[in-house]
Formats: sequence, structure tokens, C-alpha cells
Amino acid sequence: MLGGRVLRIVTAAGMADLRAFLAGGAAEKWSRSGGLVRTTWLDDDRRRELLAQGGIAQLYEALGGDAILEHEPVPFPSFPYEWPPEMLDAAARLTLRLGLDLLPEGFGLKDATPYNILFRGPDPVFVDVLSIERRDAGDPTWLAYGQFIRTFVLPLVANRRLGLPLDQALLSRRDGLEPDELYRWLGPLQRLNPSLLPLVTMPVWLAARRQPDDASVYRKQLLPDPERARFVLEHLLSGLLRTLDAFAPKAAATSVWTGYMQGGNNYTAEQFQAKERFVAAFLAQHSPQRVLDVGCNTGHFSLLAARSGARVVAIDYDPAAAGAVWRSARAEKLDVLPLVVNLARPTPAVGWNNREWPSFLDRARAGFDAVFMLAVIHHMLVSERVPLDAILDLAADLTSRLLLIEFISPEDSMFRRLVRGREELFRGLDAARFEETCRRRFDIMEVQHLDGATRWLYVLRRKPE
Repeated sequence: MLGGRVLRIVTAAGMADLRAFLAGGAAEKWSRSGGLVRTTWLDDDRRRELLAQGGIAQLYEALGGDAILEHEPVPFPSFPYEWPPEMLDAAARLTLRLGLDLLPEGFGLKDATPYNILFRGPDPVFVDVLSIERRDAGDPTWLAYGQFIRTFVLPLVANRRLGLPLDQALLSRRDGLEPDELYRWLGPLQRLNPSLLPLVTMPVWLAARRQPDDASVYRKQLLPDPERARFVLEHLLSGLLRTLDAFAPKAAATSVWTGYMQGGNNYTAEQFQAKERFVAAFLAQHSPQRVLDVGCNTGHFSLLAARSGARVVAIDYDPAAAGAVWRSARAEKLDVLPLVVNLARPTPAVGWNNREWPSFLDRARAGFDAVFMLAVIHHMLVSERVPLDAILDLAADLTSRLLLIEFISPEDSMFRRLVRGREELFRGLDAARFEETCRRRFDIMEVQHLDGATRWLYVLRRKPE
């Protein structure tokens, strides 16, 4: 990244394949549909202008640069360990379908990792164009097969069969799950399941018989007939699509929170309608373009904001809730990016020197002109033990302009259910004290008490530093 621009140095070794791919029909088709990041070459004048900037020329020379690409930025980068299973599944399918479309033009994918994918709203976008290379026409193998299984298929298997959240499969494992890990977690009968035998059990059994220094698996086994080699690859990629069907996330996955909007949320129908009208009026008056919805649940207000024209990042710690948001946004073609993130314990920076993949907060700070915190701060106060002033300080860091927040008093039955005998910690916390704390970082623009409830809605404007 350089001043908001996404630039990539290309060496001579990758030039011919990349130019040929970007000039072909598959690249044009996928770019037009949005499934491939839009990419342009910097002409000589723009490249010289860029290289005149401090430090760029040295990096270009050190890498042996031959050209520079510019990619269209994806608004909010996210990573596989923040996705609900539905998004990992969608990224896997995009990878395979792109791979199939590359074959007629003589190209293939030399790697197959979810880190090649970002999401624009609910839609996956392939961004690593340098992982596309010209393939040997007689080669029927896909060397990225094992990587695809480890980083896409086995995490989905572990999630579907064992309930393992994706962050536990991927946050500390850049290269995904190994078959022997999953084998240890499965019971004897599960290991013999026909759908798991080729993915988990057989690889483990065969690995035990293979010599550690056996390199035969990496040797190309060329076929004399290119059409037959291509047929084998098409069969492999199509078969993997069917494998994904067997382990796809459940369409109606539920959790303790996915039914929140249907009842048990401490709102009467009239109170919820009043809340909805308040949020709709906020959106109509202020027209935020970039919204962060914290504790989005199944996305009722995220979708409302997107329908008003906002680009929304919707976060919730419940993968089933985030998955429901993704399904709704995808069905309505709304610009909502749902992520499995707990704002009280946000995604850390990951990778070498903690600089390969930045933390959620590093990506989010001052990235939104409106932040929603609706029916969420009492969870942060009680369950996560975060002080009120710290919550509001973080909200001020995330928004460049507005905060739409809901205060729920300790008298509320949901608050009392969370407290469970620790009421003394929140004695004296009322709307007046809440407003006093807000004024440290915000101006109060509007407030509405929900009639008959112990809940208040506020529109706050961030004070300048």
C-alpha cells in the first residue's frame, strides 16, 4: 500500500505468464464479474514518477523489478480466521471455478490458499494474480491440491463435523489443518466414514508407509495427450466442488444468539419498531457511507444501513450469526461484510513480526463515519469487564464522525441476567452517568428513551481532538 494505492512489483520471471493471462478471455470475464481484482499495468511515465519517490526505487531494484501493477483496492481487507464458514466455502468455490476457467487458456493455479481471496461486501474476490501461471499441457496434476485440502476443505470438515470454529483452525495455522490432526480428533467410526476416508484416513495411513525422503510425489508425470491431461484436471477440480457440497455449512445453522431477533430480546413489538424508526431516521439524516455495526447479531440494522447506501462491516463473535448476515447480504446483493470478531477481544496482528496480517483494530481505526453499538455495550461491561469510558474511547477511535449507541440500564432484565450477583459493580450506572461519560469524547446530538423499557438510544458526534 502506498497512499491508499495497492501496487505490486513484478519481476521478469513472472511477466510473460501474467501479461498473457491478463490479456485473455478468462481475466476479462472474471474482472467484469468482480471475481478477479481489477488490475492495470503502470506505463513508463507513471512507473518513473513512482520510482522517483523516496525508497521505492531501492525496493524495485532490490527485488529485480521489471514492471509495476496497480490493483483496485478492496475496501476492508479481512482474513480467513475472521470469516464465518459460509465465506470460507464461497472462497473455496471461487478458487475452483477460476481454476476450471483457466484450463482452456493453458493456465493454472500454482497455489490455492484462502489468503488469495478478499471479500468486497459478501462477494469473494481473487487478488493474487501472480499465483496464476502457464501450465505444462501434458501435466495432469495440481500441485496445489494438498494446500487446498489443508486450508479450505479440512477446516470446513472440522467445523461441520466437530464444531471447530475457523479461528481455532486457521488463526495459528497459516497452512491450515493436517489430516493427522483431524484423524486424532475423529472417533473410530468417523474415520471410516466414506466421505472422510479419502480426505483424512487414507492420507494418514499412506503417510505412515511412505519414506520421509520420498520425493516421487513431487515429480511430474506427464501424459502424451494434452486433452487427456486437461480432462483429468477438470475432473479433479469438479470433484472438489462436490466434496465442498458434502461439507458445506448448514443453511440454517443456529446458536444461542441467532434467534435473538425473533424473541427473548427484551423489546415489545412497539419498542422494536421505535428503535427501527430511530435508526432509519439517523440513516436518512446523516447518510453515512462507511458503517461498522458492532454486535450485529443476524444483521437487521446492518442490512438497513446497506439498503440506505452505506458500505457496512458487520461484526459479531457468533459465527452462526455472522453466517446468517452473509446469506442475507448475498441474497439481497447488499454491501455488507460480516466478520466473526469480538470487539472486546479483537483479532490480533498475525504473521512474521506481527506484520503480515494487521489486527482488526489497525484496519478499522478511523475507518468509519458511523459506528453502531446497539444492544451490545452491556455485554462488554458485564461479560468482558470493560470499563464504560474505555468502550467509548475505542468507539471514538473507530469513528471519524458519528456513534449510534444504545444504553441499557442495570435494571433491565437482560442486564440482570448477565450480572448474576455482581450488581454492586454497576451501582450508580444510569442514563445520567452514561451521558456524563459520553461527553468526554462526544457531543450528544439526540436521545430517545424507548417507552416502557430501561433502554435509551443516542446519536453522538465525535469531538475533534
